[in-house]
Amino acid sequence: MQTTSNVGIRILLVEDNPGDVRLTKEALKEAKVHNQLYIVEDGVEAMEFLHQQDKYADAERPDLILLDLNLPKKDGREVLEEIKQDDKLKRIPVVVLTTSRAEEDILRTYDLHANCYVTKPVDLDQFINIVKSIEDFWLTIVRLPQE
Repeated sequence: MQTTSNVGIRILLVEDNPGDVRLTKEALKEAKVHNQLYIVEDGVEAMEFLHQQDKYADAERPDLILLDLNLPKKDGREVLEEIKQDDKLKRIPVVVLTTSRAEEDILRTYDLHANCYVTKPVDLDQFINIVKSIEDFWLTIVRLPQE
């Protein structure tokens, strides 16, 4: 797990592609989102983090989860399903942030109660705008329940 800190909101990024991790970090920095970013690389690690297991025993509960769909070990759809079936986790907003534009993926993730589905753009400026929009909506406009 990598972490980028400077208090604010806690974001869990579940992403196995180092290029997308780098792009997300840059977008958060450019969008001036004050955050503590936790990064896990697969679905099994994501669930360990969320359940505070093993090396994540001291992990803080994230305020927002950015979830890729195509992950090793346990895919994002399975992770989403587990999160939304868990009474302790189901209220954490999950933003599916993926390259997939497949209608079946969009339908399935909403059926699994994703809070929103965003297709990753390749262009950095567009990606920064998307991250800023996510921040504005989920962390400024919307009122989230406290733990």
